Amino acid sequence: MIPQIQPWIDNEELIQLNRVISSTYVTESNLTKEFEDLTKRLTSSKHAIAYTNGTLAMYASLIALGIGNGDEVIIPNLTFIATANCVIMTGAKPVLCEVRDDNYTIDVKKADKLLTKNTKAIIPVHLYGQSADMDDILFFAKKNNLKILEDAAQGVGVRFNGKHTGTFGDVGVLSYYGNKTITCGEGGIILTDDDKIASKVYQLKNHGRSIKGIFIHESIGFNFAFTEMQAAIGIAQMNKLSRIIKKKNSIYELYKKELSGIDNFKICFLDKRTTPVFWFTSFECREVDELANFLKLNKIQTRRFFYPLHLQPCYEDKKHIKNIDDDFSISEKIYKNGISLPSSYDLSVENQKVVISKIKEFYENRD
Repeated sequence: MIPQIQPWIDNEELIQLNRVISSTYVTESNLTKEFEDLTKRLTSSKHAIAYTNGTLAMYASLIALGIGNGDEVIIPNLTFIATANCVIMTGAKPVLCEVRDDNYTIDVKKADKLLTKNTKAIIPVHLYGQSADMDDILFFAKKNNLKILEDAAQGVGVRFNGKHTGTFGDVGVLSYYGNKTITCGEGGIILTDDDKIASKVYQLKNHGRSIKGIFIHESIGFNFAFTEMQAAIGIAQMNKLSRIIKKKNSIYELYKKELSGIDNFKICFLDKRTTPVFWFTSFECREVDELANFLKLNKIQTRRFFYPLHLQPCYEDKKHIKNIDDDFSISEKIYKNGISLPSSYDLSVENQKVVISKIKEFYENRD
């Protein structure tokens, strides 16, 4: 089987994990700080606070922004479900906004009609390794006095106008889940230049304390802590990041070159202001279900796009989410036609050419 995505794990991670074993510190300590410092260096963010996973990092960021019961937060309809659920966790309501047809990110031109007196924030999602249009989003948020939480779960290494994703708004979150560009197994990092937000999210993950290891708690908090094992893997992955980005770019270029001649095989539009990192290499094409099944029979794994939020069974009762009945034909079209091809670091050119040849074979037989 040629996998759609898998992490690049080798002896470099083992070397870093041996540092943890030798130190006997397994909860947050020196390696966690080292990983946070590497993230600050990558993103030029003033603060980088490691969290147990990206979803809880998003939740804590919203709490630090003052989002809670009765508030509304505008989010894109085409995203992983955690974007909505972290809003629901705070007691606020996500309000669904349609996405752009070209790069699949939130269409703020359609967000004006969603504004109410309860709208407090907007969450742009940097999808499939490309940035949302942060120029438009910053203008929209400033005009309407909204907070910005950037869901940059897929945005490690991605830049917009030369600036790293997750560093435009009040706060941003990166994810290091197992299938991301780089991984810690699980994990997230909160980025912010705001000292008060940084202090709040640290307290939230540290049982309401500003200092670890004491028993005086200034506020109510939880245990959303990172571990030294996660940090060890993250440090090794950070050291590989430039090589991973280079390889993913070459994977993208070969797919683009070889598949562009197929009728209706459309690659995602790339905004010239964005420096992308192709977490997944994704296309819109015809007969996507049949293509995916054909490739599976040929031992090639693919993945469909995110299922639009307005269609999610868990939101059918309309109790937790707003604007579910709007026209989301663009989201539906993108989902219906979207497919992500094998994009792992260890995908060989030989195996990628097998994928390409099988796609060509499928459409030649259909035509």
